[in-house]
Amino acid sequence: MVHRLKSNTLSGSRQNIRSHYDLSNDFFSRFLDTRLMYSSAVFESVDMTLEEASTRKLERICRKLELNADDRLLEIGSGWGGFAIYAAKHYGCHVTTITISQEQFEEASRRVREGLLEDQIQVLLKDYREIQGLFDKVVSIEMVEAVGDAYLDTYFGVIDLVLRPGGLFLIQAITIQDQRYKKALQNVDFIKKYIFPGSFIPSVTALLDSVTKKTNCVLVNLEDFGFDYALTLADWRRRFENEIQHVLDMGFDHDFIRMWRFYLSYCEGGFRERSLSDVQLLFVKHGYKNRPWRVQSA
Repeated sequence: MVHRLKSNTLSGSRQNIRSHYDLSNDFFSRFLDTRLMYSSAVFESVDMTLEEASTRKLERICRKLELNADDRLLEIGSGWGGFAIYAAKHYGCHVTTITISQEQFEEASRRVREGLLEDQIQVLLKDYREIQGLFDKVVSIEMVEAVGDAYLDTYFGVIDLVLRPGGLFLIQAITIQDQRYKKALQNVDFIKKYIFPGSFIPSVTALLDSVTKKTNCVLVNLEDFGFDYALTLADWRRRFENEIQHVLDMGFDHDFIRMWRFYLSYCEGGFRERSLSDVQLLFVKHGYKNRPWRVQSA
């Protein structure tokens, strides 16, 4: 009942996001990579560093989206600006990136200014339901989990509305097995109660059904990176353990430390056991004429 009250309305979403992402930018910097990418990296081998695997993920997304200097790209869910900055620097595109986290907005804006990219990147403190305009490409990296099942159709409807004919959009999403999806919607687990209020984990079928219903887009590529997320979380957990004293010095208590230690281990176990996975889904809108991206070394 309590979780259902944490609805992802415009105001509810801001409150839900604030309770997690606005903990402290310094806190997240203690265990994430230097770009503060809070999403699965893509490892070529288990020997690859987190920084290398994170860069590999960003490059893979850019190639799938066929980014170029003429593109207007919308990113739904800025994080701390890591993807927007990478895409603008390496592909020359113009990026509009949105977040409803005040902390993320301020840090992403600072990094854009520091990188002298203000002419290419616009960071907005705005909900996806408030976006206007047309874009050539859309990307959303592990943000859909904050949308909620009740608003999934709205989310994809907005993407279809702002995506030009012939455009591409890519989402990276944590997913649950299709067979467990409906039951999971009814349950309030540790993550929903203590870590991500208002969150949900979609299944691949739930995502595709919503895209089919609300867009004029078709799926052209799907990649599964579940094991990569286990490696990513293991690295985050090791970094977190090495920063315990710094976290305590920030004012967080031992209960918080135990909760986050369990959270990182709990999620890592879920990906290792494949009860959870992580996927990149690439879609093209009616009018797309090129040959879509295929699996290759990236």
